[in-house]
Amino acid sequence: MKKNLFTLSAFIMPLAMASTVLASSVEQTKGSYVDKFRQLDEALPTPNVYRSAAGAPAENYWQQRVDYDIDVTLDEQKRRLTGSQTIEYKNNSPHTLKYLWLQLDQNIFKNDSIAETTQTFKSTLQNEPDAKPAKLSLGDLRRQQFMNDNELGYTISNVKDEDGKALRVTVVDTLMRIDLNTPLKPGKDVEFSMDFAFNLVEEDAVGARAGYEHFEEDGNDIFLVAQWFPRLAAYTDYEAWTNKPFLGSGEFTLEFGDYDVEITVPADHIVSATGKLDNPSSVLTSTQRKRLKEAETAKRPVFVVTEEEALENEKAGTDKTKTWHFKAENVRDFAWASSRKFMWDAKGYQQGGDEQPLVMAMSFFPKEGGDLWKKYSTEAVVHTMEVYSQYSFDYPYPTAQSVNGPVGGMEYPMITFNGPRTDLQDDGTRTYSQAEKRFLIGVVIHEVGHIYFPMIVNSDERQWTWMDEGLNSFLDGVAGREWDPTIPWGVEPRDIVAYMKSETQVPIMTQSDSVLRLGPNAYTKPAAALNILREVILGRELFDFAFKEYAQRWKYKRPTPADFFRTMEEASGVDLDWFWRGWFYTTDHVDISLDKVYQLRLDTKNPDIDFKRLRDIEANKPSSLFVERNRAEGKQTWVEQNPDVTDFYDENDRFTVTNKERNTYNKFLKGLKPWERKTLDRALEEDKNYYVMEFSNLGGLVMPILLELTYEDGTKEERYIPAEIWRRNHKNVQKLIITDKNKSLTSVTVDPGWETADVDVENNHYPRRIIPSRIEVYKREKSKAKVSRDIMQDIKTELKKDEPKDEKNNDEDQ
Repeated sequence: MKKNLFTLSAFIMPLAMASTVLASSVEQTKGSYVDKFRQLDEALPTPNVYRSAAGAPAENYWQQRVDYDIDVTLDEQKRRLTGSQTIEYKNNSPHTLKYLWLQLDQNIFKNDSIAETTQTFKSTLQNEPDAKPAKLSLGDLRRQQFMNDNELGYTISNVKDEDGKALRVTVVDTLMRIDLNTPLKPGKDVEFSMDFAFNLVEEDAVGARAGYEHFEEDGNDIFLVAQWFPRLAAYTDYEAWTNKPFLGSGEFTLEFGDYDVEITVPADHIVSATGKLDNPSSVLTSTQRKRLKEAETAKRPVFVVTEEEALENEKAGTDKTKTWHFKAENVRDFAWASSRKFMWDAKGYQQGGDEQPLVMAMSFFPKEGGDLWKKYSTEAVVHTMEVYSQYSFDYPYPTAQSVNGPVGGMEYPMITFNGPRTDLQDDGTRTYSQAEKRFLIGVVIHEVGHIYFPMIVNSDERQWTWMDEGLNSFLDGVAGREWDPTIPWGVEPRDIVAYMKSETQVPIMTQSDSVLRLGPNAYTKPAAALNILREVILGRELFDFAFKEYAQRWKYKRPTPADFFRTMEEASGVDLDWFWRGWFYTTDHVDISLDKVYQLRLDTKNPDIDFKRLRDIEANKPSSLFVERNRAEGKQTWVEQNPDVTDFYDENDRFTVTNKERNTYNKFLKGLKPWERKTLDRALEEDKNYYVMEFSNLGGLVMPILLELTYEDGTKEERYIPAEIWRRNHKNVQKLIITDKNKSLTSVTVDPGWETADVDVENNHYPRRIIPSRIEVYKREKSKAKVSRDIMQDIKTELKKDEPKDEKNNDEDQ
């Protein structure tokens, strides 16, 4: 047996480590080993002729196409839409279809819809000790009154094929099946038409994604119109018909096509819509058309409809109507907004050189938007396109619009709805706070970013909200920081800590409507994960290349989670199955503890070297309290009392070198092989420091270990240990760290920059530090229960500061 040249001298006693048993889908009957790095093959669908193992569209990839020709009229007084549409459906699948499924999203507001009848009620006081069973807010009452007072949902009639023959229709909650008179074969198309109508909801009353907002002071409305026409559900290679009902959280899964839409509104209304205005001479004055032309090359936004013109429209009112005609090519949806309150500014954006089509960035807002919207909305639209195009592809559409209305934030092709406004002061002026400024810029970036994801990279929102919200929240953080890095933009890993250790966390790969807290699950956690993947694991060069490859591969196509995971691995050249499994398929969290640090000293076997070191160690040990007190009392030892009866060992300590030790050392040297003698001589010459660090994985989520080493001379060094260090033991590992002889460690910190979402940074320090806190003085109440509630409320308040906000029902948390 070879002799160990090293011995250990520990600085501290080991800390207790909480052990966890992690479930595995691979059955194991021997031992307790858990493979955190096993491949995702068992969880991902098998590659096929539609989707390749590389995460790219394969040779037989297909998707359906749907073109719409729609005429719609807004009855402002009744707040009702009436329309008719002709739909051309192209079957690009290899299957014969006997029926088609359409989405009837307005039916979510019907009293007997699944969404409405399964709404749960939670008292705001139920967690308090003396809470009453229930408490209704005025908002709750307002919603119920509106829902009961109005007939909501679609009225659909005259569903006919292109020959005028009636088609059988079956309505199932928010879906409608149309039975075709003749089965639709692969490669063929079918045309059919229908009439539809519904009453618009008041957005503030119902909390919808669209609707109208009424202004009592001037008697006018803003209409934000979305999910407004019966739309084809998607038919896919991975699920066939994606006919999950609309329950409110899971958004929309749609097909690409061309739109020809005529919108009839009161003549004094201004309309913003998906697509490009096809009849400006019919709805705009010659002056307004001239302004729109000037805006194409202007440095700053030009008003097409000025504030003065908007204020005049507010006062007028008319019984006349105008029809606005919009055309949009290769989009997956269509939305619009209409109001006589709108002013309208525009600015041209030339991307990718003069050969690229000009994009018109535009904003529509009422006087309530004030200087906040005049200064920042359109500029934020342009900035978003500049940044997002760097990480994906050039913006492909002719317009990108931001519209102010009651919805906090929602997105559609070429048009977004955004909520922040100015505050009216007593003197009639309008001001805005720093928070409102940040909210406007942030929400515009986020919603315009959605035009890329999922309006172009067409992921299945009904199933996987994180594929658009998470990716977009990651990129809006990039764009936000490039707007102004001093503003706390986007998602940092530390922002997700509270959620990741909470009991309300569910895996990211949970269907949207089953997620307990959609905001942190679909927005914050995946965005934080991508931040970590970019900044910590892959590095920017590899990540950015792979992410752009994903965006360009799936532009105008429908990716699944497997396509994203596979593309990021294939394009970066890094096996990331452990990362996807931990972050997206489990509720594990990051908690890496630095339990102890051993300093290893070189045992040279040379007594003239080692004994001196051992003597120094002995001398630095605390002396015996018994001996010290005897000396203090003047007591003499036996040896001191009898100095004539002593020998060599009384005059020398146990670390005195004799020939016996030297002979043993010489024998040891003779037994070394040449390479062993050379290694030992070099180690003696270099005299380096050897440290063994012991880490525990308390959270279950394997991650790289980021180290900051602080030395006696005050300098610091960063070291990176890849996540693969956990591949054979996911619970605890040891790592040897070697430093130069003049670099003795004084402290070590794991993840000093809080870059990995570690939920407990206090066990990241060696030696442990004093935890900073504060003393709070308060008046103690007589009731112990009252004191308990005060303390708990303080804790909840502190936790809430670090907790990501949930969105109401849409993107408002951004």
